[in-house]
Amino acid sequence: MAARRRRITTAVVAAVAGMAFTVPALVGCDAVGKAMDCLHTADSIADSVTDLQQAVENASDDPTQADDALDAIEKNLAKIGDRTGDGDVDKAVDDLRKAVGNVRTAIRDGDGAPDLSPVTDAAGELTKVCTP
Repeated sequence: MAARRRRITTAVVAAVAGMAFTVPALVGCDAVGKAMDCLHTADSIADSVTDLQQAVENASDDPTQADDALDAIEKNLAKIGDRTGDGDVDKAVDDLRKAVGNVRTAIRDGDGAPDLSPVTDAAGELTKVCTP
């Protein structure tokens, strides 16, 4: 009976010890997964910022391109905002969202060459904070 109890105790201790190593690894993988999602979305935003720059340069040809690029940035910002609880990422997302709003307002008010540097700066910061 004592031998059987010792085997059960040993098995329980081994299982708990195994979980002690497995759970942090899974949590770590989840954090890495979130960081990778963030980085991929930040990369998509960087592409959209490039599209925005080209759209503003070619606004006389097709003024809707700038709106399309701004929409793409905002869509990707929503994706990042839904996936992370990281304060640095949240601040970068908020800064980029504000910069996009300012460019959209400037275009709507007739500015043919709005200042895009706040957008590019905020997108760069977002990429930086999303890098694992």
